Amino acid sequence: MSNLAMKLEQQRQEQQQQQRVQEPIIIKRRASVTPGEKFLIALFIGLLVFGAVTIITKSYTVYQTNIEIQKTEAKIEKQTKLNSDLHVQVEELSTYERIWEKAKELGLTLDQNNVKSVQN
Repeated sequence: MSNLAMKLEQQRQEQQQQQRVQEPIIIKRRASVTPGEKFLIALFIGLLVFGAVTIITKSYTVYQTNIEIQKTEAKIEKQTKLNSDLHVQVEELSTYERIWEKAKELGLTLDQNNVKSVQN
């Protein structure tokens, strides 16, 4: 029986080897890119480049606008400081004592009959 079992086993192995040899070799080919796919890829890349350029252009415009805003704010701040300095100078020059001294230098005198009181 053991001879018979070995023969059967050998036959089975031979059949399996023959089946392996007889199986056709399958060569998998890579699918080529169709013209439609090429068009879609080119369109996608074009849109991507267009979007990138648009974003960069808008960012540059915003940057330039921010620079102009900062320059304008600096001018406003400078003019505000100048205005406040001039206001302080007007306050100093319009004191009653200073006006009275200037009037005396010019030869003016205070006549009580010609003075009218004005209230704010």
